[in-house]
Amino acid sequence: MQQAEASTLAGGDQPPAEVRVWDPFVRIFHWSLAGLFIFAFATGDEWDKPHEIAGYIIAGLVGLRIVWGFVGPRHARFRDFVRGPGETIRFVLDTLRFRAPRHIGHNPAGGAMVLALLFAISVISATGYMMTTDTFWGADWVEEVHEASVYATLGLIGLHVLGVIVASSEHSENLVRAMFTGRKRSS
Repeated sequence: MQQAEASTLAGGDQPPAEVRVWDPFVRIFHWSLAGLFIFAFATGDEWDKPHEIAGYIIAGLVGLRIVWGFVGPRHARFRDFVRGPGETIRFVLDTLRFRAPRHIGHNPAGGAMVLALLFAISVISATGYMMTTDTFWGADWVEEVHEASVYATLGLIGLHVLGVIVASSEHSENLVRAMFTGRKRSS
């Protein structure tokens, strides 16, 4: 009898096999975006130049993530996780019943959230830039869209965090850890 079989038969726990899911770019993008968004939100009305610099870095990160969504590894690609509205709604309803299937990469709700956050942050970046131009300097509607997009993004972030908590609980899996390590259990 082999050693591994003996420890299993003796009741020894073996850690579940893990697979690499999130590549370094996705992880660095995720945590950099989170930190920079918090910084930009905190400095918005108080510290203009650092706020603008954070905004430009965020815009660059979003642009890179969009490119990575087409050329990156499997689980980073949009085609791996973007699903239609019907499948996404069914997944959310199954999640509310705690019977949603587990996904190695983003689940359909997570895919929808990625798109929603990329769009909302793109609007924030575009309107932030517009406010620095001669054409839109002092245009109230641009500032209003900018601020509304920020608060809408905060709502999306809250839903994202809630989704991570629910999915982690439903599937007994620490998704925050996975976004740091890049690894999830294989089954």
